[in-house]
Amino acid sequence: MYNVIVVIIMALLTYLSRILPLVFIKNQITNKFIKSFLYYIPYAVLACLTFPAIFHFSSNIYLSLIGTALALVLSILNQKMYIVVLASVVVVFGCSYFFY
Repeated sequence: MYNVIVVIIMALLTYLSRILPLVFIKNQITNKFIKSFLYYIPYAVLACLTFPAIFHFSSNIYLSLIGTALALVLSILNQKMYIVVLASVVVVFGCSYFFY
């Protein structure tokens, strides 16, 4: 019964967080600061969800650092996303295979 109550409360909170902006903000947002703030929220949330998972993926923190460093370098060099991901995975797998 406790689990059902928790699920119902979570569903209500999720619904409220999605419907309240529609109820209270009826006009177009014109403030540049608020628009730029809202623009970057999805990227910040994605980073907050992804970044800890990178370091908990491998049992060794050094392997995670190697993969992250490679991904950052390839991203700075404007490589395609699939190249960044595949290269990082292959390097981490290769390092874990040969060194551990």
